[in-house]
Amino acid sequence: MRKQIVGNSIEKIMNVSLNTNPEHGIIEMTAPCRIDMGGTLDMAAFYYSLGRLQPVTFNIALALRTRVRLYPYKKGYVKVSSKGFDTAEFVLEDAPFDHPLGLMFAVAAYFDADGILIDIESASPPRSALGGSSVAAVALCGAFLKLTDPGISDDALRKQAAMTAFYIESSIASGPCGIQDHLAAAYGGVNAWYWKKHHTGPLYNKAEIIGAQGYKHIEDRLLIAYCGEPHESMNVNSTWVRQFLNGVNRKDWIEIVSCTHAFIKALSDEDYQKLYPLMNRETEIRRQMTPHVLDDIGVKLVDMANEINCGVRFTGAGGGGCVWALCEKENRPQLTSGWQQILKSRNSAFLLDTKIDPEGLIGKKDFQTG
Repeated sequence: MRKQIVGNSIEKIMNVSLNTNPEHGIIEMTAPCRIDMGGTLDMAAFYYSLGRLQPVTFNIALALRTRVRLYPYKKGYVKVSSKGFDTAEFVLEDAPFDHPLGLMFAVAAYFDADGILIDIESASPPRSALGGSSVAAVALCGAFLKLTDPGISDDALRKQAAMTAFYIESSIASGPCGIQDHLAAAYGGVNAWYWKKHHTGPLYNKAEIIGAQGYKHIEDRLLIAYCGEPHESMNVNSTWVRQFLNGVNRKDWIEIVSCTHAFIKALSDEDYQKLYPLMNRETEIRRQMTPHVLDDIGVKLVDMANEINCGVRFTGAGGGGCVWALCEKENRPQLTSGWQQILKSRNSAFLLDTKIDPEGLIGKKDFQTG
């Protein structure tokens, strides 16, 4: 349970000697975004009814971090600044949660924190289907948790930040909300998340699939492209959930569970020839259910990857954003060249860094009590 921040001003929140350069803020937290397979299964509508199959989601945390810094601001107000969005400022009690930055205001409201400026800087493109808003929420929750409990352990900080961000986001979302983005942001690494249908105990079991010593083996085969168009995941997720609740495409989701399990085993065994068709089949199933998960550039990226025997998947719920692929090491230069040619047709499209993040949520500066 969170510790209540006392009072409605940042002065009361601090009540400390900062002993730091004010331009660096009161506290700073960073967290990574992710690529994934088996997404959507992290929503209760799916993992409760498919519990007999042990639904699982796989993700890789990327060294494309979102940084959140907190600064003192006008008493009673919360201001949020984030690249790709118009800066917004509201009296805390009146802050709209349906605003493009509403999740950040909702987090501030949960922690009863006004008189604060929240500055967000992300290394990933805005709305790129890499879990960016959830990552920012985890980093922001981590910052507030560190403020309220400077001695909190790293493990407790990660768990509490992930769960707090998830529940806040779920409470204000206009559509279904999963938890994989929050967990990847909190823990980093290459993990499988097994979703549990029991109403007591944790919602998931975490399984590390590849340790840090094996990251380069993946990085040498990994390619990620931003298609240059922001995604609208809520539209796609809402369609999938609505279809599922109506009894439509249930067999497809059962196959997605099976594909994801088999993918995780193949990756753990470093059996890439078995892994590629599993990625492609999962992508094919989702495209059949919702053809608009890929835009025209996304379709071209997927088609080219298939031509040279790669596994390829859009990130998150698609509908714009990113596409990622795994291929044989010797085929990566060909895939890179081909994707670069495709991406040239849109000025805002480009390849992303493929380094894997091992750390998850971390603070750049410890909060010091006076």
